[in-house]
Amino acid sequence: MATKRKTTRRKPRSKKAAAKKPKTTKRNRLGVKNSLVNNINARKKKGISRSKKKKTVEKESYEHMEEGWK
Repeated sequence: MATKRKTTRRKPRSKKAAAKKPKTTKRNRLGVKNSLVNNINARKKKGISRSKKKKTVEKESYEHMEEGWK
C-alpha cells in the first residue's frame, strides 16, 4: 500500500523582497557587458590595439553594423 507524501507549500515572496534583489549583468575583463560592440568600444577607449593581422572584424562589416545602430 502506497503512502502519501506531505507536500509543503512555499510562502509567496513579497514584492519588497523581489525589488531588493539587484539585477546584475555579467561583465568581462574589460569591465563591459559581453557583446561585440561593447568589447570593440572598450578596447578603443583603453587604447588596447591589435595588429591588422589579428583583427577579427573587417572594416566593411563594422560599417554595416554602425548603420544599424542609428
